[in-house]
Amino acid sequence: MPKTIDDLLAESAIRDVQLRYCRSADRRDFELYRTCFHEDAVLDFSFFSGSVDEFMDMARESLARFTVTTHATGNQLIEVDGDSAWCEFYTTATHRIAADENGPERDYVAAVRYIDRMERRGDEWRIARRRCVLDWARSDPVPEYCDGPKTGDARRDRNDPSYAR
Repeated sequence: MPKTIDDLLAESAIRDVQLRYCRSADRRDFELYRTCFHEDAVLDFSFFSGSVDEFMDMARESLARFTVTTHATGNQLIEVDGDSAWCEFYTTATHRIAADENGPERDYVAAVRYIDRMERRGDEWRIARRRCVLDWARSDPVPEYCDGPKTGDARRDRNDPSYAR
C-alpha cells in the first residue's frame, strides 16, 4: 500500500526522535535526552531494564565514564500505524575510555539495534518502549594520532558548536 503524506511526516518526526537520542547521549544533554521518551516508557537494554527516570540516572553515571561518545544511526526501518509505529534503528556507538588501571586509552565500539514502539500523543512522537539489542562489540586501543590540524572544539555539553544558531 502506498504511503500517505501523514505517514511520511510521521516517519520524519520519528527519525528526529532517534537523532535527538543520539545527540543528547553524545552531548550529555539530559534535558534533551528526556524529550525522546514518554514519561511511562519502558526500556530494556542488555545491561538495564526500567523506567525513564531510572534510565536517566544510569545514563548520567555510565556516560560520565567516557571521554567522548559518538552514536551514529544507519539503517532505519519505520512502520507507521496511525498514532503508533514499530521502528528498528541500526546504530554504531563508539565510547572512548581514558587510560586507566585496566589498560591504555581505548575505544569500545558496539553495533546495536534499537527496536522501538513509538507513539504519537497529542502532536508529539516519542519512545513508548525501547529494546536495545547488541549485535557485536569490540574494544580497540587508540592508535597514535596522525599529524594534522586539530580543532578541539567538541564539547560534551551545551557549549558544543552544534548548539550555536
